[in-house]
Amino acid sequence: MKKALVVGINKYPDAPLRGCVNDAQAFSSLIERNEDYSLNFDVMLQTDLQRKNALMELIVQLFSGQSETALLYFSGHGYMNELGGYLVTPDHRRYDEGIAMNDIITLANSSPATNKIIILDCCHSGAIAAPVLAPGSPGHINEGITILTASRKEEVAMETRGRGIFTNLLLQALEGGAADISGTITPAGIYTYIDQALGPWEQRPVFKTNVSRFTPIRRVQPRIPAGIMKDITSLFPASDTEHQLDPSYESTNDPRVGHRYVAPFSNDTHTAVFSTLQKMQAAGLVEPVGEKHMYDAAMNSKTCRLTALGAHYWRLVNEKKI
Repeated sequence: MKKALVVGINKYPDAPLRGCVNDAQAFSSLIERNEDYSLNFDVMLQTDLQRKNALMELIVQLFSGQSETALLYFSGHGYMNELGGYLVTPDHRRYDEGIAMNDIITLANSSPATNKIIILDCCHSGAIAAPVLAPGSPGHINEGITILTASRKEEVAMETRGRGIFTNLLLQALEGGAADISGTITPAGIYTYIDQALGPWEQRPVFKTNVSRFTPIRRVQPRIPAGIMKDITSLFPASDTEHQLDPSYESTNDPRVGHRYVAPFSNDTHTAVFSTLQKMQAAGLVEPVGEKHMYDAAMNSKTCRLTALGAHYWRLVNEKKI
């Protein structure tokens, strides 16, 4: 079971926000199902919670009980004082600003869930990545925890056009921008996508994790279908093998097509293989040798080979890991 608590708060009495509820709703909608509409997270969406104790109760419930993944997303105000960072609630008071980020880490550290993912889109959110759990003693995160925040602890998180800059990029990543070739979207892929999209003078996301392997947050359609991916070991018997091409691989090299053609003419078997190779090239797995384009490699009887990424996926297929 994968469960998620998604919180967005706009209605602060002294400093209302505009985009946080929209962000929470959009994030909730995306992670609830994968692109093929299969169930993903069991989501509890909460908007404009007014009281600190109500939010704390929900966070405690999230991190209690056995589950494969427990995910917390928060969009709202963040605050930093001498004691650490806080998720601000509308009933905040001086030195009682809301939910202490240190407390969230404490709950995540003791949670029986296999994977704990914390995503914060608020000012000073990076403070959660460096908690102080005892006076003068820096905190740590236990195995299975992943943290992704909109900004470093000394930075604010910006809104633009009614949406947080960070969450806007987060949603793009979840829609497929951060997917790997197999269509899997992980926290590391999301961080890389957001980090590359933000300029050096903008707020900087923070990523911290203690995991042995990344758990998927969402799955989209793979760039290469699994059936085609599994052909990689038959087309390339070894990861450093070159596949010999010739004009018979090019479907347009046919006397029935009104342009120059050369022997050997195209045949269905080779053109089907070539179509697969071209799909692999589009995904960065295959490259022509001695030519810029696969078409020229075929027409000039050159070869193609696996890229470094292709060799990596060749090993995964060969070891039956995908």
